[in-house]
Amino acid sequence: MNNTPEQLKTKTGRPRLSPLAILAWAVVAVLLGISASIIALARGEPINAIWIVIASVCVFALAYRFHSSWLMAKVLTLDDMRATPAVAKSDGHDFVRTHKWVVFGHHFAAIAGPGPLVGPVLAAQFGYLPGLLWILVGATLGGAVHDSLILFCSIRRGGKSLGQMVRDEVGTFAGVVALISTVAILIIIIAVLSLVVVKALAESPWGLFTILATIPIAMVMGVGLKSGKVHVGAVSVFGVVMLILSVFAGKWIQGTALEGWLTLGGVPLAWGIMGYGLLASVLPVWLLLAPRDYLSTFMKIGAVAMLGVAIVFLAPTLHMPALTKFTDGTGPVFAGKVFPFCFITIACAAISGFHALISSGTTPKLLARERDIRVVGYGAMITEMLVGVMALVAACAMQPGEYFSINMTGTAAEVTSKVTELGFPVSEEQMAKLASDVGEKTMIGRAGGAPTFAVGMARIFSNVFKDPTAMSLWYHFAIMFEALFILTTIDAGTRVGRFLVQDLLGSVWKPLGNTKSSAANWAASVLFVAAWGWFLYQGVVDPHGGINSLWPIFGVANQLLAVISLSLGATVLIKMGRARYVWVAFLPLAWLLSVTMTAGWQKIFAADPRLGFLSAARGLNEKIAAGLGSPEQVAVWKHLVFNNYVNTGVTAIFMVLVLLIVGASARCWWLMLVKGQKLPLHEDSRVEVAAEG
Repeated sequence: MNNTPEQLKTKTGRPRLSPLAILAWAVVAVLLGISASIIALARGEPINAIWIVIASVCVFALAYRFHSSWLMAKVLTLDDMRATPAVAKSDGHDFVRTHKWVVFGHHFAAIAGPGPLVGPVLAAQFGYLPGLLWILVGATLGGAVHDSLILFCSIRRGGKSLGQMVRDEVGTFAGVVALISTVAILIIIIAVLSLVVVKALAESPWGLFTILATIPIAMVMGVGLKSGKVHVGAVSVFGVVMLILSVFAGKWIQGTALEGWLTLGGVPLAWGIMGYGLLASVLPVWLLLAPRDYLSTFMKIGAVAMLGVAIVFLAPTLHMPALTKFTDGTGPVFAGKVFPFCFITIACAAISGFHALISSGTTPKLLARERDIRVVGYGAMITEMLVGVMALVAACAMQPGEYFSINMTGTAAEVTSKVTELGFPVSEEQMAKLASDVGEKTMIGRAGGAPTFAVGMARIFSNVFKDPTAMSLWYHFAIMFEALFILTTIDAGTRVGRFLVQDLLGSVWKPLGNTKSSAANWAASVLFVAAWGWFLYQGVVDPHGGINSLWPIFGVANQLLAVISLSLGATVLIKMGRARYVWVAFLPLAWLLSVTMTAGWQKIFAADPRLGFLSAARGLNEKIAAGLGSPEQVAVWKHLVFNNYVNTGVTAIFMVLVLLIVGASARCWWLMLVKGQKLPLHEDSRVEVAAEG
C-alpha cells in the first residue's frame, strides 16, 4: 500500500512530507514571494489584479496546511476521543451533532456578514496595499487564531458563552463586565445589520422573493438531514438547485401580483426581519438556522469563487494606486489616518470580535469532533479572508473617480467637481451613464460600501460574459447577494444573543437561564429581539438619528470584543501549561489594543469635527448659539449634537469596560507567570467517545 504524505512519519512521530509534496509547497512559496514582491514594490504604475489573487491563494494554502496544523496539534492539542458538547449534551434542539461541512456552512455564513465586503471597499480610499496587507496578515495570524481559540475554549466548556468563560477563568467581576459588554455591543451590531438589509430590500421584490425562498428550502433540507434517510450530498444538490431557481424566479415575478405584494417599504420589512430573527432564535437549530446558513454558503462561496475566476480570466488592472494621499487622514470617504482606521474599518476580513460570539454560541454546540475546529474555526476565517480580497479588488479595479463619487454625498455637480479637484477626474455624464448601466436613478452618494462592491462585481461579470447590457442584472444580483450575506449574520447573532440574555437572566432567576425550557427560550428571545428591534425601527423611521448615529463606533466596538476574547484565550493557554505558545494570543491582542484605544481616543477627542465627536458637537453648538440656520436646520443640528454626545458616552464606556477585563486578565497572567501560582482551569470533565470504524 502506498503511503500518503500524512502517513509518512519522522522518528519523533510527527508527519513528514514526501519529496513531491516538499517540491509542490516550495513552488507555492516561490509564487507567493514573486507576487508579493510585485504588489509591494510597484510604484507609479498600475498592477494587474491577478498578482493579488495569486498571493492570496498562496497565503490561504500555506496557512491552512502548515499554520493551522501546528496550531491544532501544538497549541490547542485537540483530543478527538473527547466528546464535544453536541455529543455529550445532545438534546435535538440546541446541541445537535452535525456534519462538519454543514457546520462549516453555518459558521461561515454567520461570521461572513457585511464586514468582508464593505470594510475592504471603504478602506480602498487608502489604496490597495494597506488593506491587502492587513487582510492577509491579520486573518492568518490574528483572525484564524482568534476564532479557533475561542471555539476550542467553548467546546471544552460545554458550549459556554464568552461572558461565562471569562467569569470562570478570569473572575466573577470580569465575567459580569464581559457579559454586559457583549450583549450591549451585539444589540447595536444586529440592529445596524438589520437596517442595512432593510435598505437593500426595500422596494425590491426580486431580492425579497429570493431571500424569502431560502427559508422553506432550508427547512426541507433540515427535515431531510434530521431524518437520517437522505445523504448530505443529495440535500446539498437539492438546496443549490432550488436556490438557483429562486434567483431566476425572482426576475420572473415582475409584472405579476407577487411583485406588488413583495414591494415593501422600510417599516414592514423591519417587522418582518424581527419576526424572522425571533423564529431563528427559538426553532430547533437543525430545522432552520443550520441548513439555511449552509445553503447561503453555497451562494456566497460560489459567487466569490466566480468573481475570483473572472478576475483571473480578465486580469483587470488596478486603477487605484497602492497608496493614496489620504493615508494622512484627509480622505473623503471617512476621516482618520491609515493607522488606526484601516484596521478598524476592515474587521471581519481580518479579525473580528463578533466571530467570538458565534464561536462561543451556536457553532460549539454543533461540532461532532474536536478535529473539526481546524476546518470550521480556522478554515472559515481564511475563506472569509479571500472574500475580503475579492471585495478589495472589485473596488480598486474601478476608476477612482467613480469610486469616490459613489461614496461622497452632495449634488452630482458638487461631488464630481470635488473628486476631480482631488486628482481623480470624473464627470457628471460619466456618473449618469454608470447609473443608467446598473438600472439606478443615481450612483452619487451611495455610501456604505455595498453599492461600490456591487458596481465593481457587476462590471467584472458583464465583461466576462461580453454583455454590457446585463450589468443591471449583475448589479442587482450583487445587492441581493450582499443582503443574503448580512441576513445570515442576523439569524445566528440573534440566537447567540438569546444565549447571552439567558446567561444574564439566569443570574437573577435560575429557571430563566435554562436553555432546555421553551418558556425561558421564548422570553429571552422576545426580550433580545425587542431590544435590537427598537433600534432598527428608530433607524428606519428617523434617517437622521436612531441607530445611524452609532455607525462610527461599530468598528471600535467590534475590535474591542476581539480584545476580550484574546485576553480569555491567553489566560486559558497559560492555565493549560501552554505558556510557551501564549504569544499566538498576545501578539494580536497587543496590536488590537493599541488600535482600538487609539481609534476610540481620536473619535472622542480629535480636533477635526469630521473625526471627533466632541469637536463636532462643539461646532454645531456654536452655530446654534450664533443664531445661524433655519428652524429646520437648527432642529437637525440639535439632534446631531445629541447623537455625538451619545457616541462619546458609548465609546468611552466600551473602552473602560474592556480595559477592566484586560486588567483583570493581566492580574491572572502576573500571578501565574511571575508569582508561579496555579490557578484552576475550568474545563468540563472529559467524556470519551468510541472511535469511528
